[in-house]
Amino acid sequence: MPHESGMNGSADEGHQERIAAAAAQRIELGCNEYRTQWLESGPVRHFVVDDLLPEPLVAEIEASLPTPGDLTARSSIRERKKVGIDLERYAPMAAGALLAFQDPRVLGAVERVVGSQRLRTDPSLYASGLSVMERGDFLHPHIDNSHDGDQVLYRVLNLLYYVSHDWELANGGNLELWENRTHPPTTLVSTSNRLVVMETGPSSWHSVSEVQVDRPRWCVSNYYFCESPVQGESPYRHVTTFRGRPGSGLEGPLLWLDGLARNTLGRALPFLLTRSWHRRKPRP
Repeated sequence: MPHESGMNGSADEGHQERIAAAAAQRIELGCNEYRTQWLESGPVRHFVVDDLLPEPLVAEIEASLPTPGDLTARSSIRERKKVGIDLERYAPMAAGALLAFQDPRVLGAVERVVGSQRLRTDPSLYASGLSVMERGDFLHPHIDNSHDGDQVLYRVLNLLYYVSHDWELANGGNLELWENRTHPPTTLVSTSNRLVVMETGPSSWHSVSEVQVDRPRWCVSNYYFCESPVQGESPYRHVTTFRGRPGSGLEGPLLWLDGLARNTLGRALPFLLTRSWHRRKPRP
């Protein structure tokens, strides 16, 4: 089960401290504005923090990121990207950037924005980590897996920090939030030094548009958990479930069948859901 403190791999605690302190301060300073965003946002509840960190710190983080080849490729009809949580293989600044969002100060600042005091961080980094998308990479519309790596706590918030300089809408690789898949999504550009905090639940459909340029789009991903479902929802359980985009032809039915099969298997054999490679083990 995720805890408030724990493993920190090989990350230089000085880097983690600098990033966490700056991020928490920025969120606290704009708390009222972000709270209004959260309450008024749609189709998926979210808030956006631009200029999260001082620019020199952002440049340090971007320069420290690993090469895409150092991450694990995920390529299927559902998605194409590379991800990683092998902190010991990364530069201390990159590892520190990832773990900074597990800091209690950042957690507390986010709790004040969303109006909750029951969130949990996850030092095991289940399903999170560094991710990179290059030309042709994509993430089809989906809802995230509902629980933590132990299948005990609900996954309720995604924290997505983008760190690719001069990124713009035309580049693709942008976050899309869907009310339903018959209308165009709301697009949030993956602007460098932008943090998006979004609710994740059984109706939080989101995707990433296909990358259109020959340069990497980086995201530092973290998730927060809670003992109870997102506000207004009855208890639920599901794996990450994908759907096709409007007009995607056979992809739509194939992804529907894929989701049906994986959810059926997960409910019939729930112990399988705790055997993810995408999770750090506690330090001895």
